Amino acid sequence: MRRLILGHTTEVTLLAVMIFLSIGLSFGTDRFLTVSNAFDVLNVSAVNIIFAVGLLVVLISGGIDISFAVAASVVQYVTVLVITALGGGNWALGFVIAGGVGISLGLVNAFLVHQLRIISIVATISTFNIFFGLLMFFTKGVSIYNLPDWLSNRVVLFEHEMPDGSWVELTLPVVVMVLCCFATWFLMSRTTIGRKLYAFGDNPEGARRFGINIGAMHAIAFGWLGLMAGIAGLMQAHYAQEVVPNALYGRELDVLAATVLGGARLGGGKGSVLGCVLGVLMVSITQNGLNLLGVSPFAFKMIVGAIILVAISLSSARFDKLLPQALKRAPAKGKQP
Repeated sequence: MRRLILGHTTEVTLLAVMIFLSIGLSFGTDRFLTVSNAFDVLNVSAVNIIFAVGLLVVLISGGIDISFAVAASVVQYVTVLVITALGGGNWALGFVIAGGVGISLGLVNAFLVHQLRIISIVATISTFNIFFGLLMFFTKGVSIYNLPDWLSNRVVLFEHEMPDGSWVELTLPVVVMVLCCFATWFLMSRTTIGRKLYAFGDNPEGARRFGINIGAMHAIAFGWLGLMAGIAGLMQAHYAQEVVPNALYGRELDVLAATVLGGARLGGGKGSVLGCVLGVLMVSITQNGLNLLGVSPFAFKMIVGAIILVAISLSSARFDKLLPQALKRAPAKGKQP
């Protein structure tokens, strides 16, 4: 048990902070600690979690990308326009187009980083502005409200009326989010590619000398984030039932902060899908609780930022220092102290 805890210090610390935070918020409003509110938080967080697991791969590889939210906006527009031109399409075609466009945009970043030797944060700041500028130029900021029926009709996979009259819903974005988390976990934990990405992020020069294809690592990392951005963009359009060019603008910093909060190291080589999910949920729970308490939305960023600083400080500390000395020095079973 101790080894399990010490091996996942960030995740355990985050979970503990979330539990104490939830208990505290439940005293402020009786609507917070309810099943219906928990499902609402999960449904709202689904798109950000899809973003976050894609960003996690880039961070593990030692890069950074802040263009993914704008890329998702581009994917939304392109996907809807292409599907409309093809006569309506369906979910399968939508995922193929969104994923393909997202990967293409991600590979643009990979090309700039690998071939042109541009630092990833500089490259993605550039593509952030290029993507958004092109999107607003060609769309003139006009939203699309007339979506295909399969995309605009909400898909509710489970719903149940609670005794208090509220409804519990499990929507399609949550299921897609779970699949994206599993796919990312499998990629990073159960494949040679994942191990190479960890090695490359932890020691780029050593990975290069070991014979790891650096160009392939950049392409896989940024391409995976592009794929997740494409899927997240499609889910956002489905959830909102409209395509607004700037709807996702500004979300990249929240997702980046939540991913780092979940234990992803900006220098590369460290991070987990579980920590990433907990980081996003931590931010979402905080914002949801403050909203139910009637706190002004203008105070959200300040309070959430303070909580992130505290949580990152706790996550950065060695958890074994927080454990009782008796547990820390407990002898293994069968051995003398």
